[in-house]
Amino acid sequence: MPAIEKIKIISGVYWIGIPEANLYVLCACPADSVKHMMRTGLIKTIERDGVCFESGPNAILLSDVLVQNGHFSNLAEFPVLQMLYRQGMLLPNHPNNTGIKPILIGLEEQILAHMDYIHRGNYGLASEQELMDAGATQQEARDMMRLKLRFAFNTIRPTKALLDTLSVENDPVEIRNDVFVHRTGFNTYKFMYKGESVTVDMNLTPSEQYIAPFELGFHQIKREYFAVIHSGQGDGWDINRPSMASILMFQGSLYLIDAGPNLLHTLTALGISINEIEGVFHTHAHDDHFAGLTTLIRGDHRIKYYATRLVRASVAKKLGSLMSWDSDRLDQYFDVHELESNKWNNVEGLEVRPIFSPHPVETSIFTFRAIWDGGYRTYAHFADLTSFDVLRGMVTSNPKVNGISHSFFGSVYKEYLKPANLKKIDVGGGLIHGKAEDFKNDQSEKIILSHTAMNFSNKEKEIGSRAPFGMVDVLISTNQDHTMRYAFRYLHAYFPSAPIAELRILLNCQVISFNAGTILVKQGVPNPNIYLILTGTIEMIRSEKDVQQILYAGSLIGELSGYKEKPSSETYSACSYVWALEIPVNLYAEFVRRNQLYDDISAMQKSIDFLQDTWLFGDMVTYPVQNKIAQNITLRSFVSGEIIPDKGDQILILLVEGELIIRSGATLIETLSPGNFCREETILKEGVLTFSVYASKPSKVYFIPGKILLDIPVVMWKLLETQEKRLQYRSGTK
Repeated sequence: MPAIEKIKIISGVYWIGIPEANLYVLCACPADSVKHMMRTGLIKTIERDGVCFESGPNAILLSDVLVQNGHFSNLAEFPVLQMLYRQGMLLPNHPNNTGIKPILIGLEEQILAHMDYIHRGNYGLASEQELMDAGATQQEARDMMRLKLRFAFNTIRPTKALLDTLSVENDPVEIRNDVFVHRTGFNTYKFMYKGESVTVDMNLTPSEQYIAPFELGFHQIKREYFAVIHSGQGDGWDINRPSMASILMFQGSLYLIDAGPNLLHTLTALGISINEIEGVFHTHAHDDHFAGLTTLIRGDHRIKYYATRLVRASVAKKLGSLMSWDSDRLDQYFDVHELESNKWNNVEGLEVRPIFSPHPVETSIFTFRAIWDGGYRTYAHFADLTSFDVLRGMVTSNPKVNGISHSFFGSVYKEYLKPANLKKIDVGGGLIHGKAEDFKNDQSEKIILSHTAMNFSNKEKEIGSRAPFGMVDVLISTNQDHTMRYAFRYLHAYFPSAPIAELRILLNCQVISFNAGTILVKQGVPNPNIYLILTGTIEMIRSEKDVQQILYAGSLIGELSGYKEKPSSETYSACSYVWALEIPVNLYAEFVRRNQLYDDISAMQKSIDFLQDTWLFGDMVTYPVQNKIAQNITLRSFVSGEIIPDKGDQILILLVEGELIIRSGATLIETLSPGNFCREETILKEGVLTFSVYASKPSKVYFIPGKILLDIPVVMWKLLETQEKRLQYRSGTK
């Protein structure tokens, strides 16, 4: 029997088990890694000395890069919590507390970033000064720290008190008990023990993604005036459901409440695309409410971000730690709007009141309301809470003792029990979550129990109800077809010069729905209709070029092949339930002729066709944005051996024909083929040049001004991901 066990958990994530050495390593830890280990049986409940606890890893090998294919590769918060508490490695007098701490392994820069990220996950803003810098008064900061310290058992502990670390660069190093690890290549490691060895490659291929641990089915959601879609009822340990979250519909616009793990999987199941999301209301920075932020960056416009100043500061510091940023860059990827706590804030007609909620990190619970016949209709979203029993145990009359005052407890009690038409509450229990029993006298019309992986007791069922995934609670029903509003907005973006009366010709076309998996346009077949996607997500496939891209609402499908009456060169199929405006080809051609749009379309089409085939601009970037880019690019030619000049400008280079070489001094960083790009550092670092670039063959390139890319979050995120990989090569950690 081999001494080393290697198990593939999901693509890019592995388990290395060496029982003789009592070493179990989780290799890479994207969102919901704990749930994947539970589902595969690598985490299970065991009993020792009369104590039940979980098995699992006692070491984590971090990926060399934080982001792969748009998603975090390293999110160790919940795996670390599982080791410390659910395995009992930190708990006093626990049979699994042997004095050996969990260990983080990997490149030093990833370890340092993760140690600070875990610290922020534990404590949020960790001093009175940080709280005051985020807008708290001196007295508020003092009271918040008393509360925070009570949750932390009176001590803000550095992460090194909880975890050991081991830096691995290019030479083999011992982990413990004669187990060695050797970094053999980029994101590739060899484990060695008693003459045996296994290698793990944590790289994802361009077409791979980290999958979700659960299946959700497909749902078709009608857009209502004011309603709540229940998009998550579980917690960070629930292997069957997404973490607690909701989606608000208001006047046809969609707002997320929190952004948990596997958000794209959740939205696709609900027939919602990223480009349909108007904004996100954020409660706090724990990973089960935070990990999906990168998904929201994958749109081609900045989504609105709503949070109180304290929550925003806490989130920014945690994200900054994770990304090794030295400043707050939230507003680079989101349209940030700060909400005033304990006041009604008007968000485009929807009113929202954030309330401070006692929790180890800065947290807001929200109440939303909309005016209607007879007064306001209200929805209260209460994640995360602390039970009244725990809060009572914190009450003290001594202002020098960590805890809370009698008056603060009274105000929290009053806020928690304010009635609403619909209220969703955290009933996760324990030291930092709520209890259903606290709401047994709540006068709200309907209470939803959430934020737990446990089955409800009969007592809990008498207090509140379940909400299956995709269930909708309508607070104010709609008398409008909101999809037509989407259609007008998208068409106007496509054809800004066309008179509104002309757009109404197309708007009079039929709106139809497609089931998930349905092919709208098939490769090699002429398409009689063009489709404007109004809701949902589409997959575009061009197999001969190995191109696979995801398109969101606002995309125009089959336009060129239909207009030119040629067979389509791509296949388009629905990833979710989709609503689309079906435009007959002949009508579309007449619309183009009447409005003299042919020259505009033709002039840009060669550039747009090329952009659509690239990873950087084809995936998740809609036609109007591609058109804007095409209008601003410049084509340049270079002979073999010619250096691509740098004038200190923020210019992205996109290779059209030939071959480019990227170097850092004498070190070869990468050889570029058509469709690839370079000089991303000039945009991310405002003109700073990191690499030299020259043509190794006669080449043609597009020069793209960086200023037009700054407001396209998905492009900026891909530039950041690419730069991180290239910097690893420059530092010699290939």
